[in-house]
Amino acid sequence: MSKLILTNEVQGLGSVGDIVEVKNGYARNFLIPTGLAVMWSRGGEKNVTRIRDARDARAIASEEEALAIKSKLEVALITITSKAGTNGRLFGAIKTSDLADAIQALGFGEVDKRKIQFGSSIRTTGNYEASVRLNSDLVARVKIQVVAAK
Repeated sequence: MSKLILTNEVQGLGSVGDIVEVKNGYARNFLIPTGLAVMWSRGGEKNVTRIRDARDARAIASEEEALAIKSKLEVALITITSKAGTNGRLFGAIKTSDLADAIQALGFGEVDKRKIQFGSSIRTTGNYEASVRLNSDLVARVKIQVVAAK
């Protein structure tokens, strides 16, 4: 087993700054080469505190602010306009960065695109849902309407 420090959030494993133990192959072949984790060492404690401080600086400041943003996001219908062909098929897919930009354009604040998760890929016009993680324990369900550009 390898002891690692996560440098990015890994779904099902942990968030930034967490110390995890994983199998050697998973660490050697995936987590470390892709930059998702670094090996644990005695000096790694400084890295953990620096990573956690950076994460806290990016996090939404207060719980009340996060609840206010969640209530606004859950009642709003966010419309994303994209080029589409016949039958409503999009030229490309809607990405998490598109949703993050649309949320910011509506004035709901800045949302990290890495905290957005779609139920399935969005490749046609229509109505969809996504989840936006505002902080470690607060998730907002967002309604999205994808329309064709004229």
